[in-house]
Amino acid sequence: MSAETGVGAAFGKVAVLMGGMSAEREISLMSGRGVLQALRSRGVDAHAFDPAERDISELKKDGFARCFIALHGRFGEDGTVQGALELLGIPYTGSGVMASSMAIDKVMTKRVMLAEGLPTPTYVLLRRGGYGSADVSAIPDQLGLPLIVKPAREGSSIGLTKVTERAGMADAVAQAEKLDADILCEQFISGDEVTCPVLGTGSQARALPVIRIVAPDGNYDYQNKYFTDTTQYLVPCGLPEGEEAVIQQLVLQAYRTLNCRGWARADVMIDKVTRKPYLLEINTSPGMTGHSLVPMSARAAGISYEDLCIEVLKTTALDHQSQGGGAS
Repeated sequence: MSAETGVGAAFGKVAVLMGGMSAEREISLMSGRGVLQALRSRGVDAHAFDPAERDISELKKDGFARCFIALHGRFGEDGTVQGALELLGIPYTGSGVMASSMAIDKVMTKRVMLAEGLPTPTYVLLRRGGYGSADVSAIPDQLGLPLIVKPAREGSSIGLTKVTERAGMADAVAQAEKLDADILCEQFISGDEVTCPVLGTGSQARALPVIRIVAPDGNYDYQNKYFTDTTQYLVPCGLPEGEEAVIQQLVLQAYRTLNCRGWARADVMIDKVTRKPYLLEINTSPGMTGHSLVPMSARAAGISYEDLCIEVLKTTALDHQSQGGGAS
């Protein structure tokens, strides 16, 4: 116990940022509480800090040496809190300002992936005030049915609709537009849904075991992600031989291309006919709840939840201090 306490003390006073102001506040509080308990169990002087209830500048006044970001979504995963911590000079977990701001924006992520030759589903972008009913009704002709409609900058499947018939387009777009001015309409890839976490930075980054997700009726929505026990998470993933390694390599390539650091989790669809993998998005502040996938994958690799939290905490950095971490 004394050794663990000594390791924990080396981190100094740690703020676990949780809650926040995004639509994912509830999930962030669940993640943050788990991380807080885990860090304390390892002797870390960790404290909860909710940016929705306290001014971020209080981190400096209260003498925090580093931050574990357990915020999800806007104002926590989009480069804003990262920028504030850069100005305060307090090292933090996860990706830096630019990588965070790119990865939260699914359209920007797609543009970067396509520019680098990485596979991602075809898409159409609608911007609030810049489209009419004819534009919406034409999208199934461009992408086929079914298709996915979602806000460009939300996570946890919030505002996501799977459109199976043309008549559902208008309502799906309206639902997404309530949450974001940019609406992403995306080709639906029918097949295996998988996710793959990454730990580390640059050449030291490594992919953890791939998890295959089998949701009720193929509907991996907000409810099935966090509040039901009917979704199956298969790890080992049970994919055909060689596919897991291909996906891990693809995810690492995307991670480095976006210049992510510390940790992240990428979501991938595998076409059931061609077996080609398609990158959907990269989450730079992954969930750490009881249903979350990074702890599940880590456990399959022999890393406990507590050790995972410590490993992530060890990666705290500032943009101007970090070494490497990008694509060559």
